[in-house]
Amino acid sequence: QVQLVEAGGGLVQPGGSLRLSCTGSGFAIRFFPMGWYRQAPGKEREFVASVTRDGSTNYADSVKVRVTISRDNAKNTVYLEMNSLKPEDTAVYYCRCLEVWGQGTLVTVSS
Repeated sequence: QVQLVEAGGGLVQPGGSLRLSCTGSGFAIRFFPMGWYRQAPGKEREFVASVTRDGSTNYADSVKVRVTISRDNAKNTVYLEMNSLKPEDTAVYYCRCLEVWGQGTLVTVSS
């Protein structure tokens, strides 16, 4: 069964950091581009970051500089390192590979 499972979300204070992970099962992520998206309460799901098969990255302007996407093909996992978090980063973060989506992990930035 093809599946993506996110982990690493939680409650963090403004200015803090989190590292999200997304592990694939049933397929090898090394053959595919991978992406992170997020959906804040009452808003549409939006693109956050992506990484190609060869490691090239792309970021939304809203998170550029504060976020790093990376992949470890040996672990079949993609990461999203987030720093200097702001309350407006609060959202459910989803991992995506083509048409496959994870279940999401909640990130809450609040004091």
